[in-house]
Amino acid sequence: MKSRNNILMPRAQKNLTILGENIRLARLRRRYSMEQVSERADISRPTLHSIERGNSNVTIGAYVKVLAVLGLEKDIAEVAKDDILGRKLQDYGLTVKKRAPKLNKASAIRLGDGGT
Repeated sequence: MKSRNNILMPRAQKNLTILGENIRLARLRRRYSMEQVSERADISRPTLHSIERGNSNVTIGAYVKVLAVLGLEKDIAEVAKDDILGRKLQDYGLTVKKRAPKLNKASAIRLGDGGT
């Protein structure tokens, strides 16, 4: 089977490479072998190697499995948690209505409008 070549923007590829390196370092700190992690995550050893290299062809599910084996599955919940730019864009797009509240007839008569 021919593998696809996913082309990422340089910044995205750099972030993926850093993620892979962080996963590798976490594995080494725990003194787990590649064989142990790949077996526990139910992935192949070459897939784990690709994850640690930051390969974009690996599914996100495989990344999550490895994070779970390393006890870091809660880290995935932190991704995009604080979306500062998104919130600014959302706030910018909100419209604020600048309309005076409706008056009832009695209030309008008191104000001298005559109720018309």
